[in-house]
Amino acid sequence: MNVLETVPVTGTAQEQSLHALAAVEQRVLWLATSMIHHANRVRPNPSGMKVGGHQASSASIATIMTALWFEQLRAEDRVSVKPHASPVLHAINYLLGELDDTQMTTLRQFGGIQSYPSRAKDPDTVDYSTGSVGIGATAPIWGAIARRYAASISGGSAKGRQYSLVGDAELDEGAVWEALMDPQVPDLGELVWIVDLNRQSLDRVVPNIAAGKLERMFDAAGWQVITVPFGHRLQELFRLPGGDALRTRILAMPNAEYQRLLRCSPGELRRRLPDADAGADGIRSLIDGLDDDELVRSIRNLGGHDLGALRDAFARIDDTRPTVIIAYTIKGHGLPTAGHPQNHSSLLSSEQYRQFAAQVGMDPDAPWQRFDPLSDEGRLCAQTADRLRREVIPPVAPPTVPVDFGRTPSGVGATQAALGRVLLDLTRSAPEIARRVVTASPDVSSSTNLAGWLNKAGVWSTRDRQDWFDDDPETIMHWRERPTGQHIELGIAEVNLVSLLGELGATWSRWGQPLFPIGVLYDPFVERALEPWSYGMYAGGQSILVGTPSGVSLAAEGGAHQSIKTPSIGLEQPECLSYEPAFMQEVEWTLLAAMSQMARPGGRSAYLRLSTKPVDQTLAAIPADPAARERRRRQVVAGGYRLRSAQRPAATIVAMGAMVPDAVDAASRLAALGHDVDVVCVTSPGLLFEAVQSRGGAGEGSDWILDQVLPADRAAPMVTVLDGHPHALAFLAGVHRVPARHLGVSRFGQAGDLASVYQYHGIDADSIVRAVLDLTE
Repeated sequence: MNVLETVPVTGTAQEQSLHALAAVEQRVLWLATSMIHHANRVRPNPSGMKVGGHQASSASIATIMTALWFEQLRAEDRVSVKPHASPVLHAINYLLGELDDTQMTTLRQFGGIQSYPSRAKDPDTVDYSTGSVGIGATAPIWGAIARRYAASISGGSAKGRQYSLVGDAELDEGAVWEALMDPQVPDLGELVWIVDLNRQSLDRVVPNIAAGKLERMFDAAGWQVITVPFGHRLQELFRLPGGDALRTRILAMPNAEYQRLLRCSPGELRRRLPDADAGADGIRSLIDGLDDDELVRSIRNLGGHDLGALRDAFARIDDTRPTVIIAYTIKGHGLPTAGHPQNHSSLLSSEQYRQFAAQVGMDPDAPWQRFDPLSDEGRLCAQTADRLRREVIPPVAPPTVPVDFGRTPSGVGATQAALGRVLLDLTRSAPEIARRVVTASPDVSSSTNLAGWLNKAGVWSTRDRQDWFDDDPETIMHWRERPTGQHIELGIAEVNLVSLLGELGATWSRWGQPLFPIGVLYDPFVERALEPWSYGMYAGGQSILVGTPSGVSLAAEGGAHQSIKTPSIGLEQPECLSYEPAFMQEVEWTLLAAMSQMARPGGRSAYLRLSTKPVDQTLAAIPADPAARERRRRQVVAGGYRLRSAQRPAATIVAMGAMVPDAVDAASRLAALGHDVDVVCVTSPGLLFEAVQSRGGAGEGSDWILDQVLPADRAAPMVTVLDGHPHALAFLAGVHRVPARHLGVSRFGQAGDLASVYQYHGIDADSIVRAVLDLTE
């Protein structure tokens, strides 16, 4: 069906503008379809591997995106586009002059246009990277908060809507509803979601997707709900005799039955549409008055494919609260595959593609045609490009982060407690840095030692809120909520936390405001958050995630809360440092080092794994001499240092984090047995692995830290030990190819006292001593 047939050519100025818009819509659909066709049917593919693409999913939302871009968007607005509509986005950007003909042939090609919208890798304007289901959809929520927060720093404006274009099947993702339920969301009037309700998922027509249920869920969350079920053609039919019965019939039929009607001939439609109910005669009489073409066009005239209906919906948006527009659509609209239950990733055949070209009046052998600049459509494209042209935001270099506050902790303390102290030290020693720190946690601020920082910095909120416990003398942690607060408290939803961190960590490139976002959560739940946090890094966000408390050192909590795999994050996660400090001083050094690599091109995120285990801080033996202290600091932030040196080491104990005191204890006992050993404290397995790779020619970094931590002339049998899976340190034995034993946690634990839990997992001092003796005797 040619979409131009649905819009009158002459008439009012509104109808004329709709005709130009419909021509643009048709060209967008053609270009998006052609990009996928070229990638699969035209471009050479020596490997024979499927290239893929989603022609039907793109067709489902082409009308909505055309209406949004060419009439509604302003330069200050931002849009998250559903992943499978990537070709539609690039087709629009091509018509706006952002891409050339050659780039349109590079979809899913190495170095070309990405499979899904990528802010970091695509050559044209992409506001949000999408592709991880549910994460891209919710990104504008966190983007709105990040934009408001950045404006509180700069004093600038945070105006501009935040649109999210979502497929209905994506609403099955739990992350969507976790985000919608955050208590800050109802105050974010800049949010506009548009649900592409095509009733299909990857595998099938979804039987129970009901707009009414979605309407009630969004309404309960405080959103304005605008439903666009039908286009003007169907609405006109509903006003005729028999129209009420037709409307009732369409609304009541199951999703699969409606989809089947889309595949019917006109004769089948006339037979199937009247049902055996009381309104059948009225429906039959109504459709008997329509010719075949009009009947087919009418049954497909859903609101999400009617430019006039969409225009009306946009005009109803209430900017005082979030809005969702639920637009009924057809998957594959305008294509030969429209409505087919398995059309999700199906491709038009070459014959179908040529038929489609003839239908829309395009040349299949020269698909990349723009409009005549003097035509109504050409002028519309030019006007849209001018309207959406954004001012270049000059980069702002982040302020220089200090490396050392010059104080040395004493007594007994835990690395978790050091976190809050470092943040407070920042407010005293580097207030210009502290002002750009924003912390966030999923309802664990008090239990992760952030109370002092929270009292000092305040809690961020969209508006001032009264602290009803401010005058309560027994309340030591105060919730002073205001738009200038520097801590953002979330509900118990780790995905929300890291999604927010990703957007806060991108303000330096989006809005020219560098921030230092730091998220804190219990380490056992880091794995739950890792995928969306990783996606935030992929999209350009740079943040710090602190997992605390961690490991089986959280003995009394039992196996459910004893994290095992998180020490591997720094080894495996791209664009991410990791540190597991053993002492409080190391928390300061590593946190400051991590901050110094954020909010800049080529920067990276960081993960800190902390503990509540009390440790005697004198074991750190921080040098008093300034030069020696600086040498230790550099070693700590580079990955490790030798804490104890034997005259002639019989073995090397390599320990990390909470296990360092036990390693030192074991070393003292071994010395009494005549086995003097070195003790190496590892602070970052990831950085040491990078050094190993560089030494072998597989990396571009330096390997100097290996010469200081594990010099060749001190090579000896090695025992590694950590409160986590032992493979995280096992690679170090390969530096000098020494015999080794690797101690760690490789099974689920149970509740108990610390000594019993360590003994159960074989990471206590006794186990370390036995492992060294096994290697040396």
